Amino acid sequence: MWEQVLEDAPRFFGPWNLLFLGEALVNTLLLSYLGAAMGFAIGFALAIGRHPRLYGMLPVRILATAYVEVFRRIPFLVKLMCVFFAFQLSGAQASLFTIALVTVVLSAAAFAAEIARAGIEAVPAPQWDAAEAMNFSRWRVLTRVVAPQSWRVVLPPLFGYAVGFIKSTSIASQIGVMELTYAAKILNTRGFSALLCFGTILVVYFLICWPTKRFGERLEARLGRRAQA
Repeated sequence: MWEQVLEDAPRFFGPWNLLFLGEALVNTLLLSYLGAAMGFAIGFALAIGRHPRLYGMLPVRILATAYVEVFRRIPFLVKLMCVFFAFQLSGAQASLFTIALVTVVLSAAAFAAEIARAGIEAVPAPQWDAAEAMNFSRWRVLTRVVAPQSWRVVLPPLFGYAVGFIKSTSIASQIGVMELTYAAKILNTRGFSALLCFGTILVVYFLICWPTKRFGERLEARLGRRAQA
């Protein structure tokens, strides 16, 4: 086995294969970071809509809560297939990458909404009362009182889920999206060792996930020092 790996390595890491893996890496990064960023932004909006002291009208709260509860409990692969067939049934022309990106956004929004809700509710009630007594607008309460304090609660699980979404993008290979796992399958079918193909992808995933986790930890520590100052 190891003899085959050593024999395949020079050809495997040739320029064309590296370009092929580079394209897959770019797609993985876009699915992960762009999808998570868009989803987290939507999730924060959902969390704001769910809170009765911000912009949470009853119909909005019911719809937002239903969305979060349903999408948090559906496996990523099932959501991916539902989005895939929804595009097919609607007749909309969309690339496989777009379908996977929409699925990541929908998933990230549901999880981020629950995390942001916990952060908002962590703000002590007397501070809400004081802001209302000072006649703060809802926007000012959100930006001056709620957001600065909720970040310390929101950031750790948010980056944890971001790392999870990076790994979840590998499931997009089930519908043929050209990302890292799919690229490893293609290279394996071309005769390269499975250990070499998937071992390389394993290392690449680690090099993506570990800096993301470390960045979240450093950002959390910096916000903690500012809060204590």
